[in-house]
Amino acid sequence: MKKLLFWVLASIHFSFLTGQSSIIPFKPDDQKLYDTIVYLDSIFFNAYNTCDMELQSEFYSEKIEFYHDLGGLSTSKQDILTAIKNNICDKVTRERLKESIEVYPIANYGAVEIGLHRFHNKVEGSTSDPSKFIIFWQNMNGRWIVTKVVSLH
Repeated sequence: MKKLLFWVLASIHFSFLTGQSSIIPFKPDDQKLYDTIVYLDSIFFNAYNTCDMELQSEFYSEKIEFYHDLGGLSTSKQDILTAIKNNICDKVTRERLKESIEVYPIANYGAVEIGLHRFHNKVEGSTSDPSKFIIFWQNMNGRWIVTKVVSLH
């Protein structure tokens, strides 16, 4: 799994170095998987945007790894939820740029979602530039959970 994460991050880094800035329309190999993950992402981040902490908690794995370019690595589900409650609730909302979403299957595991999002700061009245995110979704006997997140700003 660490090798996969390395290669995903390396490819994102390479795309920045080569100057790729336009979004090439993504054509999923597995439309059903794509639709499932996009749907789950919308529920997950609606809970984020509305501060539904109970629903967010259901999505996160007990073994979550949350990589944030500014905050570093967090591996405590409770610490992540507390940080969201204290720093995000009623202050920030996330907007997923739907046209940027890519979903790839990971054999015997689940899927990885890669895309762009931006954040709206309700306190300051500002909006961030679009930035990359990566979410690893594990399928646990039909129940999808978030096991790893890479959030870049």
